[in-house]
Amino acid sequence: MATGDSQGPPPAGERVTVLLDSNIFIYAIQPQFASLREWCLLQPICASDISRLEVLGYHHLSDFDRRDLTELFTLTNVYPVSSFIISRAISLRQQRKMSLGDAVIAATALEHQQVLATRNVADFDWIEGLSVVNPIKMKD
Repeated sequence: MATGDSQGPPPAGERVTVLLDSNIFIYAIQPQFASLREWCLLQPICASDISRLEVLGYHHLSDFDRRDLTELFTLTNVYPVSSFIISRAISLRQQRKMSLGDAVIAATALEHQQVLATRNVADFDWIEGLSVVNPIKMKD
């Protein structure tokens, strides 16, 4: 688990809810990442509504992938994008260049005090108070 610039899994025995970045949903449905999907199913997971938009709104999404992703989202507590989250996202974007989606996802994790699971740890490791983990690296 990372806060700022460190990285690693949560301490043994600690059960935390993990907020999944959009890329984790995408990897989790791919056959070569079956262990990631299993990891997602073995713990409480949540997401920002912006991830649901990014993932399910992709215009080249196949029917098969749409079905798998929709199924995964039904197991996910999806947080709406509130005005508090928007304010935090604005603050993050004022500090450093980052995409709108990443800012909202990070702000959601901060607002709900969740660990953020992403493959792109470097995009978030500078954010004070945000715990970040790469579940793909943990599975290697």
